[in-house]
Amino acid sequence: MATSAKAKTTHVLTDVDELEAITKRLKRAHGQLGAVVRMLDEGRTCEEIVMQMAAVGKAINTAAFTLIAANLKACIEDPTEDAEVITEKLQKLFLSLA
Repeated sequence: MATSAKAKTTHVLTDVDELEAITKRLKRAHGQLGAVVRMLDEGRTCEEIVMQMAAVGKAINTAAFTLIAANLKACIEDPTEDAEVITEKLQKLFLSLA
């Protein structure tokens, strides 16, 4: 029974506004990562490059947290979901970003 419950708690994000926000943030991170490569090619300072890399990391993490939060919302709204399985799964997702 636990196996079917785990399989059932897999969600696909369908909220168009949340999808757009996550996609926008990831596209920004993509552009920032391209800037890091250009900065390396141009011989920019370590400080400048690391600051840009930090911005990329923050954008990706924010997108991931937004995705997890949207998944949490979908799970809470579905009364047929197993709360323990959902809690365990979301904890693993949050810890994977730590």
